[in-house]
Amino acid sequence: MTTSSPLPDPRVRPQVTPGTGGLVDRHGRVATDLRVSLTDRCNLRCTYCMPPEGLQWLPKVEQLTDDEVVRLVRIGVELLGVREVRFTGGEPLLRPGLPGIVAASTALHPRPEVSLTTNAIGLSRMAPALAAAGLDRINVSLDTLDRDRFKQLTYRDRLDDVLAGLRAAHDAGLTPVKVNAVLLHGINDVDAVPLLDFCLEQGYELRFIEQMPLDAHHAWTRGRMVTGEDILDRLSTAHTLTPATEDRGSAPAERWLVDGGPATVGVIASVTRSFCGACDRTRVTADGQVRNCLFARDESDLRGPMREGATDAELADRWRIATLGKLPGHGIDDPSFLQPSRPMSAIGG
Repeated sequence: MTTSSPLPDPRVRPQVTPGTGGLVDRHGRVATDLRVSLTDRCNLRCTYCMPPEGLQWLPKVEQLTDDEVVRLVRIGVELLGVREVRFTGGEPLLRPGLPGIVAASTALHPRPEVSLTTNAIGLSRMAPALAAAGLDRINVSLDTLDRDRFKQLTYRDRLDDVLAGLRAAHDAGLTPVKVNAVLLHGINDVDAVPLLDFCLEQGYELRFIEQMPLDAHHAWTRGRMVTGEDILDRLSTAHTLTPATEDRGSAPAERWLVDGGPATVGVIASVTRSFCGACDRTRVTADGQVRNCLFARDESDLRGPMREGATDAELADRWRIATLGKLPGHGIDDPSFLQPSRPMSAIGG
């Protein structure tokens, strides 16, 4: 069970000097990439994420307000060295105050890079406002171009809306537009090549993501997962792939030149070829909990102290202390691994 509890008073933790430094863990990694979930709600029901009937959503009173979200982003940027901010969900386009949150974030100094991960439903309407607010780029989840398989995967007939959202994001200058795809055995694994061909034609950047044990019904098994190697094998039936030569750094995707380039395709093999040693991410959930890893089983509360009157410096110190507890890796291969109780929609990607 995921636990959430107030952190001890920073003044009694000698490992951290209040008011100094960024988000550094005990293994020397520095978190500069902040993922903020704006809601646990979603208007799709992707089978690898949640059941068809949906989930029990967070009560509104437990969710961070727009001002609270902006405050934590500001603390991250101004006091803790955050350089990139990505808003996620659930589905962040369902958050009414999203353009204002983006505008407040892009107005910070130093200005962070601000992006959004979305299923693109409603993006055709909102893309111009998000671009005007200063949003830098968009990641769109799209697992198939086949209408029937889209309905099978999401329980919604909304493929046209997603495609329209992609076009609107591109036209609004929210580039590079990145497409994230998860393949499932026997359902949409045949879509690997069509998705790549589509993205090459439209000028989008495609990244395949291995299915992770973050489904609400805990049905994930490694034996049923389409691996990164499986994906590369499928793509290689139609295209010549060669490893990109630039340093990957902390980027989760291994990139491959397609037919000699310059177009590339990425594979995020979170399970089979983990990149935990270079992880630079910190996460805040929609209810104000710090998570050091998608697969963490504990959380650190910022919402409670914030609503009780904690100063920016005190919140920053609590965040620093939370980061110290980050584990060296996600531990999926360890026999003792337990899937977190929160599904992806409640954590934020």
